Amino acid sequence: MENKITHGIIWKQLLFFFFPIVLGSLFQQIYGLADTMIVGRFIGKTALAAVGGSSSRIVDLLVGFFVGLSSGAAVIVAQYHGANDTKKVTATIQSALLFCVISGLLVTVAGIALTRNMLTLLATPLDTMPQAMTYLTIYFMGTVFNLLYNMAAALLRALGDSRRPLYVLIMTCILNIALDLFFVVTLDLGVAGAALATILCQAVSAILVLLMLFKTIQEKWNFRACETGYLKDILRLGIPVAMESLTYSMTNSFIQIYINILGTGTIAAWSVAGKIDAFFWMFMNAFSIAATTFVAQNYGAGFIDRVRKSVKVCLIMTYISSIVIAGLILTFIQPIFSLFTTDQEVFQYGIQIEYYLMPTYLIFIIISIISGAFRGVGKVMVPMLLSCGGVCLIRIVWLTVAFPEHSTLKTVMFSYPLSYVITALLFVIYYWLRFPKNKELPGNSL
Repeated sequence: MENKITHGIIWKQLLFFFFPIVLGSLFQQIYGLADTMIVGRFIGKTALAAVGGSSSRIVDLLVGFFVGLSSGAAVIVAQYHGANDTKKVTATIQSALLFCVISGLLVTVAGIALTRNMLTLLATPLDTMPQAMTYLTIYFMGTVFNLLYNMAAALLRALGDSRRPLYVLIMTCILNIALDLFFVVTLDLGVAGAALATILCQAVSAILVLLMLFKTIQEKWNFRACETGYLKDILRLGIPVAMESLTYSMTNSFIQIYINILGTGTIAAWSVAGKIDAFFWMFMNAFSIAATTFVAQNYGAGFIDRVRKSVKVCLIMTYISSIVIAGLILTFIQPIFSLFTTDQEVFQYGIQIEYYLMPTYLIFIIISIISGAFRGVGKVMVPMLLSCGGVCLIRIVWLTVAFPEHSTLKTVMFSYPLSYVITALLFVIYYWLRFPKNKELPGNSL
């Protein structure tokens, strides 16, 4: 059967690959939205801040790190798949999944033990601390399922299958909403009910996607296939991406400290704004995943002309869709925000955040797509350094210097466009200098 990613019309195949990813991201966001909306409506502002404030930053840090690691496995699998090396595809997949199980168990133990310390480090307000601890402790219990789902879904997409993970997400998203209502509203379990609903749905998602993955590779579990050489390749590509994600999450946690200083109303508004912004980010991230997969498979097959065309098409399509989405969000931001809260202080801060930050996100598209393209050809170290230095370090320096003198929400928000502009320029220069040209053929990039 012809591999359409390496032989089909690029823009058409990108759309076929993209839409299941973005729809999957939509339903994945509804996981968090269901928790936030139900907690905010039925428990109150303090619970909303507990689930969406420092707790959310810690969860993002954990998930982002291992999603970064999974991208290393996905790139390797995509390149081997493009080269039609089935044996290496299977061995890489099994090595990656075993690593997830071991890592997940270690993170569960460490996360539960360090929950209070992490929340304290983020300057979590005392009124939200008990509920934040409850939510995080239960969430960490489902870490293995969370990591297995993200890894298995990434590997399926690397093989060109972005549809079946979508079907799983649709089903478990509906289940999550039902369980949220049952645990939080009917049983009155508070934030514990929201966390319990989330980890139960993650378990169902992980089991279903794993079954799909093993059916795809048509191989039974074989510990002999889990060779250290494949794990080294996964970590070599995955660790820089994971560190980039970790640095982003740590920077967001650093920013959360300053948001926490501004009070519970600002914390709740920042939390809700993040949930709304996720609808924008899911379009951009879906195109970034598509860029990585298309670049990796075509690079593995030796089609360098299609590699560069895929990047250009991805950039154009991402800008068109993102402008439309950003425009719709800003047009209907007030009724959208009112779905989350009736508190006027939270509402006013939230609207201010959206009008200021949403237009600046368009700059980040350059960073996301070019970085995804470099991951596809196995070059991850320099993009990681550019992202960490350009986006993260600039924000930290800015807030450290400016916030003590001007302790306002606008001071915090300005760190975003400042860092985006500088980093996007660095990525354009690096792409022009170092991305493979048409005359270049891939060597052993693994």
